[in-house]
Amino acid sequence: MLSWILLCAAVPIATVGFLWRRSIGRRPNTGAASGKAGKRSKRTKAVATMLIVVGLYMFLTQLVGIIFGRHESEGFMFSLWPKRVTILGISISETVIYTWFAMAALVVVALILRLTVVRSFKTVPKGAQNALELVVETIGKYTGARAHGTGELLCSYILSIGALMLASAVLELFRLRAPTSDITMTFALAFMTFFLINAYGIKRKGVRGRIRTLASPTPVVFVFRAVAELAIPVSMACRLFGNMLGGMIVMDLIYTALGNGAIGIPSLAGLFFNVFHPLIQAFIFVTLTLTFINEAIE
Repeated sequence: MLSWILLCAAVPIATVGFLWRRSIGRRPNTGAASGKAGKRSKRTKAVATMLIVVGLYMFLTQLVGIIFGRHESEGFMFSLWPKRVTILGISISETVIYTWFAMAALVVVALILRLTVVRSFKTVPKGAQNALELVVETIGKYTGARAHGTGELLCSYILSIGALMLASAVLELFRLRAPTSDITMTFALAFMTFFLINAYGIKRKGVRGRIRTLASPTPVVFVFRAVAELAIPVSMACRLFGNMLGGMIVMDLIYTALGNGAIGIPSLAGLFFNVFHPLIQAFIFVTLTLTFINEAIE
């Protein structure tokens, strides 16, 4: 009964807001419209718009509750480790499966770009070619500025790892757990960075030169420098894991708390936690990777 009452109340609320805002828009523009009168008109429009939004939100949430039934609120349950599934008798973590999805999506996108945009490259770039060249050029310049003389191979790695992290975050928009919210995934990414740090350091200075760097300025600090180097992948993995896991928990809490009211609001929150927030984390991870590699080759 309460759902029907709120549903019926939502219609006049939205209607009043619509008619009110419409009447404000029909008022003639006079000299008094500027200054205080103009500010008052804008505030009134904002209130009328808010009534429309509240009315529509009430209508949609109550309609969903009437059609599909009320959502029974349950205690918030969270598992630190992702679920495991059995495929052909082999137990596989959901993180592995979702990572395959992300990689498959990136491969499909790469093939489409290769068969369409790249094949028809022109001297004067336009449209998709212009955007593609801008991304590659920006990544190349940033890599070159942060890690001098590392070549195009590192630029390709940075672009690939950034794309994989973003594709993993996009999966959460479909209510799937992002692979980067699994500590095993973040450790794998961090260990690849750790390998590249030492690989570039040895390539530039040799094994003795790399060891001499850790023992600089005195051999006494070698042990401490070695421990600090081993702490790099742990620090990077835990930082990425903690931030991505926190975003996932916040989104789950929003869905749990709103119940049938989870219309529109999770989408707005998802713009931050599933788009903007992963972009920041990918940028930090890439920047730290380049910074540590640059320190190893200096």
